[in-house]
Amino acid sequence: MLPASGLCQNWKRCCARLLRSMQRCAIWNRSNMPEQETSARIARQTLNGEDDPVVIGRRVVRIEAAAIADLEQRIDDAFARAVDMIFQCRGRVVVTGIGKSGIVGKKIAATLSSTGTPAIFLHSAEGLHGDLGVVLKEDLVICISKSGNSSEMKVLTPLFRRLGVPVIAMTTPGSQLAANADIVLDISVAEEACPLDLAPTASSTATLVMGDALAVALLARRNFSAEDFALRHPGGTLGKRLLLRIDDLMGEGEKIPMVAQQATLREVILEITSKRYGATCVVDEDGVLLGIITDGDLRRLFSTPDEIRNFSATEMMTADPKTVTRGTLAVNALE
Repeated sequence: MLPASGLCQNWKRCCARLLRSMQRCAIWNRSNMPEQETSARIARQTLNGEDDPVVIGRRVVRIEAAAIADLEQRIDDAFARAVDMIFQCRGRVVVTGIGKSGIVGKKIAATLSSTGTPAIFLHSAEGLHGDLGVVLKEDLVICISKSGNSSEMKVLTPLFRRLGVPVIAMTTPGSQLAANADIVLDISVAEEACPLDLAPTASSTATLVMGDALAVALLARRNFSAEDFALRHPGGTLGKRLLLRIDDLMGEGEKIPMVAQQATLREVILEITSKRYGATCVVDEDGVLLGIITDGDLRRLFSTPDEIRNFSATEMMTADPKTVTRGTLAVNALE
């Protein structure tokens, strides 16, 4: 047996020989293989040396516009069958994807939901770790994948099959995902706008447009109205315009500013100030509206030479004001 010092020397010699061998391989690679091009150099070559951001930006727009134009020819029988399948679905549409496809999938699910087709998004990776439980047998799944060969989709699609759930694939024809789908919507593109042909650009745009096409076709099939849209967007401008009614804004009972016909200027001012509507109604003994006095009316009266301190409410009011009935849309009341 060699002493410890001998083992140490042998180990050093082995390491030195290994290092020299690695160096020789590196020299051979540099001398015999083509120069390794960096990503930046590839990008410059793809753009023909162009570095003007305006030129590059316009090129991106042209490529993505061409991808959308090509997509128009693929709105065919498969698309019509997909619309029918989604329309007849008794459950929800579950949109699944990962990466950029997942981000676009979230938007598609949101657009479907807001236009009358109940939909949720399922992250493909999370689906493999418990979230697949959200998928019910009454549901329908839209799988989104540019390549159609991602590891997640390879596992998920057989599981959807086992659940008996129909699958619509937004992917490249001929992929494994396409082979396992009931309907295939072709979202392939001739080229990405990314000069490296790596970052999803034209393909993600094509996917988004295909999703919008489905949503709008379904919207028409459901006879979806502006009022239906507003019900799903109560916080938006359209929701307020189509849903907000006078009943939601007006005061009732003791909250309504109101004075009698013979009320004094002081009583009128106190009523307007305390109820904070900027005006008060003038009513008769039976509570019938006779007129209205606004703070603007008072300012105009104060600017006249008339002695108004002894005016009654009847003398200050605007008689027969315009009125609206309960249930009137607020936007119509403004008109």
